[in-house]
Amino acid sequence: MTAPHARYRRAVAIPAGMAMATALAFLPNTTATAADEATAAVSADATSLSYVVNVKPGHGTSAYVKKAVGKAGGTVVTSYDQIGVIVVHSSDPDFAKTIRKVRGVQSAGATRTAPLPTAVTADLGTPKALSAAEVAKAEAAPGQDPLESLQWDLPAIKADKAHEKSLGSEKVTVAVIDTGVDDTHPDIAPNFDRGASVNCVSGKPDTSDGAWRPGASESPHGTHVAGEIAAAKNGVGMTGVAPGVKVSGIKVSNPDGFFYTEAVVCGFVWAAEHGVDVTNNSYYTDPWYFNCKNDPDQKALLDAVTRASRYAEKKGAVNVAAAGNENYDLAADEITDPSSPNDSTPGERVVDPSKCLDIPTQLPGVVTVASTGAKGIKSSFSNYGLGVADIAAPGGDSTAYQKPEPPATSGLILGTLPGGKWGYMAGTSMASPHVAGVAALIKSTHPYASPALVKALLYAEADATPCTDPYDIDADGKVDAVCEGSKNRNGFYGWGIADALDAVTK
Repeated sequence: MTAPHARYRRAVAIPAGMAMATALAFLPNTTATAADEATAAVSADATSLSYVVNVKPGHGTSAYVKKAVGKAGGTVVTSYDQIGVIVVHSSDPDFAKTIRKVRGVQSAGATRTAPLPTAVTADLGTPKALSAAEVAKAEAAPGQDPLESLQWDLPAIKADKAHEKSLGSEKVTVAVIDTGVDDTHPDIAPNFDRGASVNCVSGKPDTSDGAWRPGASESPHGTHVAGEIAAAKNGVGMTGVAPGVKVSGIKVSNPDGFFYTEAVVCGFVWAAEHGVDVTNNSYYTDPWYFNCKNDPDQKALLDAVTRASRYAEKKGAVNVAAAGNENYDLAADEITDPSSPNDSTPGERVVDPSKCLDIPTQLPGVVTVASTGAKGIKSSFSNYGLGVADIAAPGGDSTAYQKPEPPATSGLILGTLPGGKWGYMAGTSMASPHVAGVAALIKSTHPYASPALVKALLYAEADATPCTDPYDIDADGKVDAVCEGSKNRNGFYGWGIADALDAVTK
């Protein structure tokens, strides 16, 4: 099986005969929402680009550089002096070159290749929503939520047994840095942390009521992820991996479906300063799938997100991220990237993934999550790589490849959808929240554990899983990916498959 060359990480190819499942589905923006007003306000100039200017943390250097920004034809949108990142808009095509020459500027670059606002992206598919009849038909065992019998992924990580011991602590919050979260959903509302929620799309926090919610035409991805993590065990719908912890929504995806650097930086800093214990990052930072250190623009984006993610960890957050859905070996000497930049005209390029990083998943300290299907084997689409993939968890796969045991019927992952609905999606985007949920359970069990200790326990408690060799997921006689490493740590499963039961008992 060859790797699917989708334009974005968000889409997962499913064989004919199956409903399309997406790791992240984006719909055209047809209606303006209150949550997007801040974005529109700073995006009025269609000739402007957005930039990050990185300086030494602190107010002194930042103040000096801010004055230089104005002289160079830029406008400061906001500044994160604690990590030395300044967000700027400028219509001068030479702005980055000019500002890089200013004393105190360590790196600077455009966060996009298309002017503000970006062109609307095409619809890449929608999740397979459960019908009212399917919801009514589901039969739950005693003590289970109505749809839990459809969640093969919970017993796959022993979450069902973990819930007999603990549901997690309400003092622990997991931030979903994503497309927005519908906190009115009956499975999310009981556990929603409003104080840790925000809209960061413009690069500047917007705390107006409901700003963290997705618009009617925007992707349901963040809501799905939030439910996977912390859907309440309340006799309604489904059950999350950690149904007793809090979940917040940090919206960083713009109406066109792009996760730009300034928004991602804002998201991590917000999480750092609002008591978040775990962040889930099921995306890559647009417009470059891989950010190369030898390119001045891409280096600046890499610098900015690295500073922000490290700041969040320094403040107590464990950062968890999806490995990606292209069946790439992220430990290979080179990878052909056909999709960058994805906000203008992508061109094929060959990159060294040790020097050109997928961010935030390949950043130091970030937990990189690979995906498994209903048979516990690497998902057909999941990226992998010895020394890169840290841990694995259920993200789903086609039933043609990995069919779950009854009463579950879909090989995809059930989650919450906006408007009080539930539906299936697949991708490493769905695997990552399982690990975020297990990390939240570990933090609940060990409330004073540092991020380093939570990660150490996460890896130590994972169920070691040997390489699948040969890996011929579509049974066509051809090897689809090569796993390297030992049973205790390898390229497909990292340290193993996440274990929720150990998280609450050890």
